[in-house]
Amino acid sequence: MVDATSPAVLPQDYPTKSVRLLEPFGAGGGPDLLARALAQRLSELWDKPVTVENIAGAGATAGPAQVAKSPADGYTLLVNTSAQASSAALLKNLPYDPLKDFIPIAPLTSQPYVLVAGKEAGFTTVGELTAAAKAKPGELKFGSTGIGTGTHIGVEKFNQAAGIKALHVPPLPSDSNADTIANAIAGHFTYYLVPISLALPHIRDGTLIALGVSTARRSALLPEVPTIAEAGVAGFDFPIWYGLWAPAGTPAGVIDKLVKDIGRVLAGQSLRDWVTKHGGEPMNMTQPEFAHFVLSESESAAQIIKAAGIKP
Repeated sequence: MVDATSPAVLPQDYPTKSVRLLEPFGAGGGPDLLARALAQRLSELWDKPVTVENIAGAGATAGPAQVAKSPADGYTLLVNTSAQASSAALLKNLPYDPLKDFIPIAPLTSQPYVLVAGKEAGFTTVGELTAAAKAKPGELKFGSTGIGTGTHIGVEKFNQAAGIKALHVPPLPSDSNADTIANAIAGHFTYYLVPISLALPHIRDGTLIALGVSTARRSALLPEVPTIAEAGVAGFDFPIWYGLWAPAGTPAGVIDKLVKDIGRVLAGQSLRDWVTKHGGEPMNMTQPEFAHFVLSESESAAQIIKAAGIKP
């Protein structure tokens, strides 16, 4: 929520200098691409430079850590995924508090994960996968982009909902998203959840098999692929979502201006078209609603983490 003790207004000419958008996953991933699309539109709106910096490392916590210790003046902002909420539920030794040290400004978009299996695994449906897992409890392996990430928590939620047990194969510290996909294709594990925009090329070339999308509705990018709920795991819904945060203590006037201007660019046709092209959907929330949503998502992640026994 906006700090009620902050100044109520800010000079109307904000911003007066370059604004930095930091993202914590590295160049070429979904947060980086979205941040760059957003930066371009904000730069046009403000007539000021808006730059994107990739601050990867420390399990995608190096970027948030840098934003948390930056001046709370609106000139250093964080573009992050649902990992911002899940890290608050899992990691207790961070040099910052993912909830208390940030003000959620606005949701940017949500999109499906795709539950995929490598071609050599031999599965073509969610039903085949779950049947195999139930026949050999704890023997199938699933991958992720890291312990406690959305790709990990999402599969644990799927496993719990489907009533199966499987072995988590986390990546090496040096592994990128591309490495995890390559490991799935090579059969180092059987299945995992991958953001739709990253999965599409490999689904189209046949090296990954799409079993189901993680959202409540099918994706226009893969209309022939059922939702996981349609495929037999009733009620399953686990999107990846993206948002924008500012350091705690940022003046209310800055937050209000950011909320207004982010809303303007998200409503613009060019960014809406970009989001749709990349498999995203709008998230229509006010700033207080988004702040409540982030807290709710952290609580939900905590329940999954506890049930799965996930440790940092």
